[in-house]
Amino acid sequence: MRRVFPLAAACWLICARAQDPVCKPYAPCYTSVSIVNAASGVPELAPNTLASIYGQNLSYVTRAITSADIAAGVLPRSLEGSGVQVIVGGFYGHLYFVSPGQVNFLVPPNLLPGEVTIQLIREGTAGPAVRVRLKEAAPALFQLDGRTALASHHPDYSLVSDEAPARPGSWVLLWATGLGAVTPPAVYGEIPMRAAYLENLENFHVLLNGTPVPRENIGYAGLAPTWSGLYQINLKIPDLAGPDPEIRIIAGESASPAGLRLPALPW
Repeated sequence: MRRVFPLAAACWLICARAQDPVCKPYAPCYTSVSIVNAASGVPELAPNTLASIYGQNLSYVTRAITSADIAAGVLPRSLEGSGVQVIVGGFYGHLYFVSPGQVNFLVPPNLLPGEVTIQLIREGTAGPAVRVRLKEAAPALFQLDGRTALASHHPDYSLVSDEAPARPGSWVLLWATGLGAVTPPAVYGEIPMRAAYLENLENFHVLLNGTPVPRENIGYAGLAPTWSGLYQINLKIPDLAGPDPEIRIIAGESASPAGLRLPALPW
């Protein structure tokens, strides 16, 4: 979840929109376009999306979430010793990682699509309150190296790679964020302990080389149990997928960025 996207990390310096406030000296500094989807690095968010803030002076320490930060199945609002909090639309965004230049958090699942204010506070010092528009879905696949989708073989969860590609007829697990509402609904702050299908499953599609995968090839699309903000897609590789097809996912009216491939054999 700590994957750094060079464009996203640098863009906040040069891409600030006119309505973004000027940062105060020594205060946390970021802009609306430096708050991005943690999987794609694109500034598109939805409720229950894993997100990253890139900027300066975000934290005095570097910390990642550990089991000690989780109490009774509830994610932390702040990581111990960091003094960092992220407020999203009036709710705490639960944290996964903090550092001086990057903070990873979960967009609260109980928010509705529309414009919200996001603000980072570091030990009582507030960064700018910036306006961000939440979409119903902002789908993005996690990736290995900027060009390969992160996928696991079923059932042993070993990594799908050029050295161990998927085969037609085999099942793989894809990992994503930003796919939107699920049934039963995700509970604010709580780690999901069971499967929950996408609420709008009929409007969810997987494309391989631009061709929709047959519905029967999608065994599951919904929350990944024990991982807040993470979605799991169980996909059976079609017989005619071809070698290393480009893979995209569509949720409602939104599609994941183009250009990722899935390592796969032609037969």
